[in-house]
Amino acid sequence: MVPVPLSREPPMALRLHLPHRTKPDSGPASEPHLGARVYAVQRAGAVLVALVLLVFGLLGFAGGLDYFSTEGERILGLSSNGLLSTISVVVAVVLLVAAARSPRVVSTVMIVIGTLFLLSALVNLAVLRTSFNLLAFEFENVVFSVVVGLLLLTLGAYGRISGHLPTDSPYAHPRPGDDEDLDLTSELPATPAEVAAEQAMREAEVAVVQHLATEDQRRRVAAMAQVHSRADRRRVWMSFDEARRRG
Repeated sequence: MVPVPLSREPPMALRLHLPHRTKPDSGPASEPHLGARVYAVQRAGAVLVALVLLVFGLLGFAGGLDYFSTEGERILGLSSNGLLSTISVVVAVVLLVAAARSPRVVSTVMIVIGTLFLLSALVNLAVLRTSFNLLAFEFENVVFSVVVGLLLLTLGAYGRISGHLPTDSPYAHPRPGDDEDLDLTSELPATPAEVAAEQAMREAEVAVVQHLATEDQRRRVAAMAQVHSRADRRRVWMSFDEARRRG
């Protein structure tokens, strides 16, 4: 017996039941990368703020500041203690790591940290010159926190939160696969009758491939070949069931 080579392509009847996927056009090679300007602005802002905070924190460590002192010492015109220096270094590292990631990551991190800076300004303003001033804040620190918080919020929201997003914003266009996933989800069977129809469709397609299908199965598979989406094929199959019940 001469072995019959097996095709790597699925049979036509089986392919009818598989979800159709299309690859988005890659566009001209010279087209600028989507979101390049937005990402550059956000990354530059994150790195700039991170460097300022990092220098501030490291100078605090170098000065040997008391960790929980409520009477801070001057560092770059601001009051600081050991705890504030530590927080500054940690925030700087987080911003630098985020800047090395995707636009969505750096944007989200900047918005979150910007909000925390503004909350810190309000809270520490309320505890100035009290025993609860654990970060040794003075009024200059409050102003700095407000400025940095607003800067991070503005840069983090740039190209993301707006009624008219820039054309090169990565948030102005759906991410690859988003629409595809929605389409596949919407085509899933939702009722017991549709689940049963799906099972019968698969059995009929396999039977056609194996040349074991009944005349009814062949007619149904041929009719399903005229449509493309999974939901439409299922409706075609169920229309035969409905016609049989009426007949």
